[in-house]
Amino acid sequence: MEDFIKDFSIKVEAVLKKLPIKEIAKALNILKAVYERDGRIYIFGNGGSLALATHWVSDFNKTVFSHHLDKHSRRFQAIRVPTTEEELTAWANDVGYDMVFAGPLKNYLQDSDVVIAISDSGNSPNVIKAVELAKSYHVPVIGLSGSDGGKLNQLADVKILVPTEKDEYELAESIHNIILHLMTKYFKDYFDHLVERQNKV
Repeated sequence: MEDFIKDFSIKVEAVLKKLPIKEIAKALNILKAVYERDGRIYIFGNGGSLALATHWVSDFNKTVFSHHLDKHSRRFQAIRVPTTEEELTAWANDVGYDMVFAGPLKNYLQDSDVVIAISDSGNSPNVIKAVELAKSYHVPVIGLSGSDGGKLNQLADVKILVPTEKDEYELAESIHNIILHLMTKYFKDYFDHLVERQNKV
């Protein structure tokens, strides 16, 4: 049992060392630009990836400004797609599961926005349909994928590939969660610094 734990820890550490740092930095710059133009961030994925998206939205919308909730008239607008399970099942039942992200996204998407797509395989048809929709609107796509990245890694403007063996979903999702927390922490520190600098003026 202890050997299993050590082996898993070694795998996590090895993958973390291979993270595409320049691509993650590019994602942070895109998110900053979206904030400055008052755009929205739409994020989605299947299964555990949808759970990561939901968790990240709750963190990002509040935690980034948690120290200065009374000092910012404008905040990030991160939205999980679809916004409710009712809408997800309605699209799946009435239209098709391949439209559960693209269908709702078409209601909202504007050229000031950005899309974050999460797919461990990079080949989930419903994720790819939503990404293709975003591309048709000339909206930048940040792709978080695992394994070899699949089609998502080919289509995304920002290619955050977590290099894992095929079907190592638990490893890819664990690292995706770390990357999403990194995004939240970066902007929390960024806005803390801005407020501190303004207070010194």
